[in-house]
Amino acid sequence: MIKGIFETHLNVTDLEKSHHFYEQIVGLRHAYGQQERGNSFYWIGGEGNAMLGLWQKDPAEVQRQHFAFQVALEDMKQAVTYLDDKGIKTHNFLDDDIGELYVFGWMPAVSVYFTDPDGHSLEFISMLPDEAKPELGMVPWSEWEKMHGRVKEDTA
Repeated sequence: MIKGIFETHLNVTDLEKSHHFYEQIVGLRHAYGQQERGNSFYWIGGEGNAMLGLWQKDPAEVQRQHFAFQVALEDMKQAVTYLDDKGIKTHNFLDDDIGELYVFGWMPAVSVYFTDPDGHSLEFISMLPDEAKPELGMVPWSEWEKMHGRVKEDTA
């Protein structure tokens, strides 16, 4: 019966700042808003596909949440550079500062994390075309690509 999640909502402290972030930084298309009610809605993946709603609230009503945006694998290859160019600090799942994204072997998928102006944890994630390998746990993306013959190993 359920085919996906159509919408999710976040409470934010500054609707204008969040509007700028989600439209100009993340790249979502504005769908609708009611300034008098303190809300703004954004299409995800094209009109009618999915939606993100933002609601301006008192800071005491804003609790940190997490959600992930699905992106194409080709876009994931540029995601860190894209976000860095917009002044957004990124990190991997382990937040280990090695400067490399990880693959969740059980899916398998690769992702990068960042935060919005209210500290909500956001993620760009891309499914990989490979068979899941849950026994590997988390693997640096470069290692995963080597295991699947997409990157030549150094022979020096």
